[in-house]
Amino acid sequence: MSAAASAALSAAIVRAALDRGADLAGVARIDDVRGSPSHRIFGLLEEYSGAGSTMVLGRVHGQIDWPEKARSVIIIAVRHPEEEPHLDWWRDGLSGGTEGNRLLIDAGAELAAWLVAEHGIAAGVLPYHIEKGGIFLKDAAVLAGLGCIGRNNILVTPAYGPRVRLRCLVVDIELESTGPVDFDPCLDCDMPCRAACPQSAMARIVRTKEEYGLDELPGREGAYDRDRCEVQMQADVGEHEGITRGDSGEPGKLVRYCRRCETACWVGATPRK
Repeated sequence: MSAAASAALSAAIVRAALDRGADLAGVARIDDVRGSPSHRIFGLLEEYSGAGSTMVLGRVHGQIDWPEKARSVIIIAVRHPEEEPHLDWWRDGLSGGTEGNRLLIDAGAELAAWLVAEHGIAAGVLPYHIEKGGIFLKDAAVLAGLGCIGRNNILVTPAYGPRVRLRCLVVDIELESTGPVDFDPCLDCDMPCRAACPQSAMARIVRTKEEYGLDELPGREGAYDRDRCEVQMQADVGEHEGITRGDSGEPGKLVRYCRRCETACWVGATPRK
């Protein structure tokens, strides 16, 4: 495929994703994603079993299961605005866990069907968890041109700030990348995201480039303590609301996980009335 044809197909894929429920979409080369900061540092970090992780028997620490034939990654995002908090509430018994994730799953499935029907391209929708075969979505999103990693250690997008959620698909053809972009609102920011954290998870440097041999660290300069963040996640679980799970009638939980570092960010925020 010529460079021009590849770029045209990437643009068509982005349009198709937006037509099928995504609020943002982009394309990155999988070789670039392999070399991104989170994938390089993953095996160097201590093992973690807190919020956002899952246990899989037989996994080796630092293991990433790269799809064998994948050559490009398609990233899709849906916005999670502060005024629609229910999109991010974790609910036992709900397919996908949250309503926002359900929107992502549906958009990804529709985009995969479109790729087959219109272009004869088979796409694999990757699971969210690294332990189940996923990849680090924030890094892929940066390479696809969706935004940058902020000082809150979250993807920050021009349109919606950090109030987005991500999923990805992989294809076995090399597509023209749609990023990265020259965007960094954090350079001159007074960092309200860090001040808002109830556990001061970004109050000090916990990792250094000398220790890890990398210039790009969590929280940009190593100022992100995931253990402190986990304290808040577990507190949120402890304050869950009791619900009934789907049609089973069994008791379950509805958890409103902390989003203060997201909602404090001024980028893409809805003006308050």
